[in-house]
This record gives sequence, structure tokens and C-alpha cells, in this order.
Amino acid sequence: MTKSLYSPVRVLLADDHEIFREGFYSLFNKQPDIELLGDAANGEQLVKLTAELLPDIVLTDIKMPVMDGIEATKKIISLYPHVSIIALTMFDEDDLIVEMLESGARGYLLKNAHKDEVFDAIKTVYTGDTYFCKHTTAKLTKLISKSRYNPYKPIERPLFNDKETEIIRLICGEFTNKEISDQLHLSVRTIEGYRERIQEKMKVKNAAGIAVYAIKNGIYKIPD
Repeated sequence: MTKSLYSPVRVLLADDHEIFREGFYSLFNKQPDIELLGDAANGEQLVKLTAELLPDIVLTDIKMPVMDGIEATKKIISLYPHVSIIALTMFDEDDLIVEMLESGARGYLLKNAHKDEVFDAIKTVYTGDTYFCKHTTAKLTKLISKSRYNPYKPIERPLFNDKETEIIRLICGEFTNKEISDQLHLSVRTIEGYRERIQEKMKVKNAAGIAVYAIKNGIYKIPD
């Protein structure tokens, strides 16, 4: 069930660096539709705070002392399935991101993500969708696609016409909008329009989301 943003999204943060946590308070301070309830320095504290505060969203680092983000995610999802979790990650943590998603996280962000992407990720996950970081690499996309992680229910699968399917496959092949427009003899603006409609149907935000959806649902096959 999706939710609407009529009241502030209640967020809990976990990271073992105090300066990083303090930065998030400043980030959310001017956001009337997002409320930072509290923060934890490790996974064990995060699980306890989740029980006390019952947030809508948890933003958690993966690597933490005492209990890491993967184990904390498993415990939270088991005890409080209504809580949605977003992993905070570094560039070189592809395998850990996949583990987080398989453990129940609904999305992930790089720690240096722009504030607008942080807000977008929170609101996207809050309304029941999945968020893939804008800077997801092709390698990570393939790892996620081959993993046990699959948030897509077959009954919700939309239909795509032949042109949309062709564009989806080209996006999965890492073609840019310009390259797709040249290949299909359509304007870049037309391709952008197709891309927006595809993302709306899939309920994803970027090329990584399109690729994972397409591979998981048999629209695109990863070349051997």
C-alpha cells in the first residue's frame, strides 16, 4: 500500500560518524515535510531506537561497529515490517549494497549524494516504491539484477508497447538519449518523453531502476 505525504515523513538515522549525523540534522532542519526523530551510532542502537520511535524511514550506514547495517536491517524488517530502510553507502560497496537489498532495504544512496536526491529517495521509498541511487554503476546494476532481491510483483507488471520495449533494451545497453535518438531516428525530446513514461510505469527514478526492472521481468537479458 502506498502512502501520501500529508504529514512529515518520520526519519531515523544511523551512522558511526558523529559529524555525518550532525550534518543530517542541518539538512532536514528546513524541510517541513521530513522530521529527523533521532540518530544512532551503531546497528544495535538503531534497532532499539526503531522500537521506541517507530519511524517511517530508516537511513542507515552499512558498515558500523557492534552491529552492522545488514544485521540491523534484518532485525528491523522482521520486527517492524512497516518501516522502510534506505542504505547509505560508499562507492566501493557493491556487494554490501546487494546484501542490504536482499535483507529488506528499499533503496540506497551514496553518502555524498546531493540533498535533493536524499529528499527524493526518502519520499520515493515512503510512498512504497524502490529507490536506486542515480550514480549506480553498470556492474552494480547487474549484481542487483542477478540477486535474490526482487521488489516487483508480477500482478503489478505494466504492459509496454514495441517502441517502449526497444527503448528499454537500449537503455539497459547503456545507450544515452542522444545515441538512442540517432539509432531510432527520433528526436532527443521524444526519447526523453518515452523514458519518462517508462519510468512512471515501472515506478522507478533512473536508468538503474529501469535496468533492474527490465532484467528481473525478462524484458532484457544480460549478454554473456
